[in-house]
Amino acid sequence: MLDAPNRDRVAERREATRLEIVAAAWVIARESGLASLRLRDVAARVGMRAPSLYTHFESKNAIYDAMFAQAWQEYEDAVIALEPELSAHPRTAIKQLARHFYDYATADLARHQLMNVRIIPGFEPTPNAYAPAVRVLERGVENLGRRGVTSRDDFDIWVSLIGGLVNQYHANDPGGTRCAVLLNRAVDMWADALGLPVEPSTPSRKTRR
Repeated sequence: MLDAPNRDRVAERREATRLEIVAAAWVIARESGLASLRLRDVAARVGMRAPSLYTHFESKNAIYDAMFAQAWQEYEDAVIALEPELSAHPRTAIKQLARHFYDYATADLARHQLMNVRIIPGFEPTPNAYAPAVRVLERGVENLGRRGVTSRDDFDIWVSLIGGLVNQYHANDPGGTRCAVLLNRAVDMWADALGLPVEPSTPSRKTRR
């Protein structure tokens, strides 16, 4: 079978190598901590010498940048996939969105820290890497706006509630469920303050007959 026209095999191999380097960096970050990433360790993981990494990434911060972009792009893709499954009830849909981010953020400490906590001295994501994060934020504003949350301040409070519980999980309850249990209650308190419609009550056993 003939190759597709204009296929750039060199570019494909280069991109595959970049992805392999980023994957190795994630493994090290999860094993040793995000701030402990060293180029020589990354190089060893992919079977090359440290100077060879510079043909793919100009610095360690460039690797962080690629990791940051990948993490937010994967989350953006996940949110897009979730949207058709959201409840028709505004408060329930908002709880689904909150749970979705909470689960993503608590599943991987290193990824959460890179996405949402400034722990790498001197690292700032480039505009291209930051673009998926901006799109996710804008999508969140639109999703809540369609469910009656029109104030940006109210949206920011919602984000802060989720982020606070994520941070509490990682700091005080890793592997536990306490913060996850509190998430719906926190969203309900916020939604009550905004006057959002209350979710339909679950029928009791007596009324189910």
